[in-house]
Amino acid sequence: MPVLERLLQRRLIVVTGKGGVGKSAMTSVLGRSLARRGRRALVLEVDPRENLHQMLGVAPSGGAIVEVEPNFYLQNLKPRHVVDWVVEKQVRIKMIAKRVMRSPIYHRFVEGAPGLTEIAILGHALRLARGELSGTPDIDVVVLDAPATGHGVYLLTAPRLFAEAIGDGPFAQLAGEVADYVADPVASGVVVVTQAEEMPVQEALELRRALAERFGREPELLIANGLYPPAPEGDGEDELTALWRRRYQLNASQLERLDRQWAGPRIDLPLLPIDGGAELVAALGDRFDSALTNLEEA
Repeated sequence: MPVLERLLQRRLIVVTGKGGVGKSAMTSVLGRSLARRGRRALVLEVDPRENLHQMLGVAPSGGAIVEVEPNFYLQNLKPRHVVDWVVEKQVRIKMIAKRVMRSPIYHRFVEGAPGLTEIAILGHALRLARGELSGTPDIDVVVLDAPATGHGVYLLTAPRLFAEAIGDGPFAQLAGEVADYVADPVASGVVVVTQAEEMPVQEALELRRALAERFGREPELLIANGLYPPAPEGDGEDELTALWRRRYQLNASQLERLDRQWAGPRIDLPLLPIDGGAELVAALGDRFDSALTNLEEA
């Protein structure tokens, strides 16, 4: 199935990659691209520092769902709020629920239970995609700006481990639902972002292997971001031009490595002389859409 068709079918797309490769910008680009192709897309951010609103040129979310443009939304999620929601749903008497949530034991459980944060993040994305949250717009696809690569793998595997370890109860039930959803290659997908440098490429390849071993599947797409253009030619060469040339050659060698070791579709995006923000996302979005169309025609 062509990559665009796969992306348009998914209800949850997890975007991950090594820190510093432009993952949040690519999440914004992908969400906007899907929205402009007719999908009602929501970009979900879990970083408490709230960066995505700056890239999309809107006010901070503060936990609310913010409309960026028609069919396109942003939300910053605090996982603790999702855990509290599960408690309120189970303990229907509000006064008792509040007493539970003020308990030191409850606080230690929320802060220390392995996998609970990951279940909260994915559980919220699942409910959004299923239309189970009242007062929210209809959403076709949630694009999750996931933690960096190593944590991204744990994000995907933690729900199954949690469900098997706990066995019963509301959190185990939610974990089981999330684990089934993540494991369904029709419902969910993974997009990996890298830069053409040794460590980011190594992490991208390791993530691909982990997905194959644990889920028997491949990422939908690899995005190689921030590629240097060829350095200008000339008789003399100053230090800046020499550095530029070395970075370009490094990019070229790592792209060759990806050609050999990554069998799936890949989009290459250039390093642009634009400060981070809505202007950069718009410029990268144009190039991403063009490259995605070229993949379809190839």
